[in-house]
Amino acid sequence: MLYPIKFKPRVKERIWGGQAILTKKGKAAGRLSKDKLYGESWDLSSVSGDISVVANGFLKGNNLEEIIEVYMGELVGEKIFEQYGLEFPLLIKYLDCNDKLSVQVHPDDTLAEERHNSFGKTEAWYVVDCKPGASIYLGFKDLNLTREEYIAAVAESRLEELLNRVEVKPGDVFFIPAGTVHALGAGLEVVEVQQTSDVTYRIYDWDRVDSEGKSRELHTSLAVDAIDFEADAELLHRKYNLGKGGEAKVIDCNYFSMTLHDVDGKKELDRSSLDSFVVYIALNGSVRIVADGAEETLAEGEVILIPAEANDIIIEGNAKLMEVYINR
Repeated sequence: MLYPIKFKPRVKERIWGGQAILTKKGKAAGRLSKDKLYGESWDLSSVSGDISVVANGFLKGNNLEEIIEVYMGELVGEKIFEQYGLEFPLLIKYLDCNDKLSVQVHPDDTLAEERHNSFGKTEAWYVVDCKPGASIYLGFKDLNLTREEYIAAVAESRLEELLNRVEVKPGDVFFIPAGTVHALGAGLEVVEVQQTSDVTYRIYDWDRVDSEGKSRELHTSLAVDAIDFEADAELLHRKYNLGKGGEAKVIDCNYFSMTLHDVDGKKELDRSSLDSFVVYIALNGSVRIVADGAEETLAEGEVILIPAEANDIIIEGNAKLMEVYINR
């Protein structure tokens, strides 16, 4: 019988990264250097070359693709297996943004399939922690901005003045559909949930250079056809109320559903109506999770995959959790 599955984080150096991942993921990820900047921890991934490896139980050492091949719909859900095969449909990351990320946009499914034989990239951010005054960039200030005005601004190095800046606080959730121009600002720690895709069009990098004085590649011409110029940041900021012991569904789209849970004691969940895996991410605190009798602990910063065959889930402890599954 399957059980709640943990995976070894895959940590990435990034020019904009910091040291938070060293503290939060270092023990699970293996040897990390205090002299390097780590920006991303890929905690659950099916991206080629970065497929997650099981860290607990009798499946330890097998990768995500291998266990999907064996357990198929029992692990991910019957309809999900029919649609995605051996590729897990979501990529879950932890980001430490010591500096601004590049301004970028991702293509939708149609454009990504046409150009890259890939899925598009719709994603969501949960702000775990941030410095006072930290912000993100989401869409444009002018919702009537035209394609021609955008192209002119890029050519004249005026893109930054067009961007819509949003100040954030811990607990904020933002939904970023494919086509939305966006960037994470400095001083942020974020959980990111996204489609399994690594296709990114970088359109501005704050005139930054690497240690050799080189600028990172921009994808200006590719990006133009991908941009949704009418993306409204006010609608993409998903506001919610989460009382003690309560829950709040913040996103329900074609690619994933996201619910936040405040666990204060014992919580029993019936997921028998889902034909989907369930992922839990501990945003703070720690809990004990029992899925159809199989037990595992989940501490702050950890991610766990509950197989689709599990119907009854018991969560006990004190924590704030993110729950993610596919409901379409």
